[in-house]
Amino acid sequence: MFSKLFGKKDKQENKPKAPEIMGLYLGGSFELDDLKLKLLEPQLTIEGAARSQLIQAAGEAPLDSGGTLLRFYTDDDGFLQVVTDGGLTENHITDVKLWYFYETKTIGSEAQWKEALASVISQPTYTLNGNVFHRVWDAVGEISPPVAVTETTYEEDDDVSTTDQFMMLYERPIDNGRTESLLVVGEEKIVGNNADRCLVISTGFDIEPADITING
Repeated sequence: MFSKLFGKKDKQENKPKAPEIMGLYLGGSFELDDLKLKLLEPQLTIEGAARSQLIQAAGEAPLDSGGTLLRFYTDDDGFLQVVTDGGLTENHITDVKLWYFYETKTIGSEAQWKEALASVISQPTYTLNGNVFHRVWDAVGEISPPVAVTETTYEEDDDVSTTDQFMMLYERPIDNGRTESLLVVGEEKIVGNNADRCLVISTGFDIEPADITING
């Protein structure tokens, strides 16, 4: 469905080998439907989302399921995330969400990091701004550990970096059968001989073809 409604962008020469899909690419941009966002935004955690957004970085992370997580970071303190299964074409897209960063906290000690991995990131429910989100990625047993991925991120200045991420997804229902999503992530990046760690909380919502226009 997405392949029919979103255009494609040819790869540009002399650019980092960043991921591209459904017309999204490093340095590109997209527009959000103003009316749809006006109706949806009062139910969401976010406020004042920009209708036009420029992609300033792009990330790619392989998933254990055989799929790929693609992220397109924008100038509006968020990222458009595309999940694929079995390939990297529009036909393989299974999920598209727009995320906004809510809070980032530095994790300063090994003890705090272990606690985050053991009990902070993954909980049966997570409360944010008085709203209760329920865990989506439940394991078969009693313990549902965070899902681990390694993301390679490409920036416009040709800088390339790698971050290990330990994630858990939560959701809560809103009107018209839609949901608001919550992503809690422990991020670890090795800088020299030191581990740079933080806890990143983001909220997001599903993107449908009518919600967005890719600028070609």
